[in-house]
Amino acid sequence: MTREVLLGERTAHIEIEGTHFRYETLEGDFGVAPAGPGRFSVLLNGRSYRVVLGTRGEVFVNGRRLAIEVFDPRDLRAGAGARANQGRQEITAPMPGKIVRVLVNPGDEVEDGQGLVVVEAMKMQNEMKSSKAGRVAEVRTSANATVAAGDVLVVIE
Repeated sequence: MTREVLLGERTAHIEIEGTHFRYETLEGDFGVAPAGPGRFSVLLNGRSYRVVLGTRGEVFVNGRRLAIEVFDPRDLRAGAGARANQGRQEITAPMPGKIVRVLVNPGDEVEDGQGLVVVEAMKMQNEMKSSKAGRVAEVRTSANATVAAGDVLVVIE
């Protein structure tokens, strides 16, 4: 999975494969565990960090406030809002996990924001939602399947 990161005024590129990442010149292994609502314990190359989610676009790392935005560079290709309204959309797993439930079938009509798949990762269940209204073209997973970060779970047309 590749993402662009805007950290303060600095733009960078991050690549994540399973529990390994590369961010600029920093590379290593990481783990994330929930530590309460909006709180996480992050282990990065053997060093522990307390991460607390703030308002949209901010996080606190060991008490230090960081303005941050993470986005998929593919979202920027056709202009603002284009991805949500046009073409096939691939709904992917945000991190490695296990599929708890599949909520749709091929051919189902879905609304923007409708739940599609429930993924359990780091002992938390996350509902993956449709990024647009449309029809389910493909379901590429099933209940109890193990998925890697970036695996395509559902395709919406």
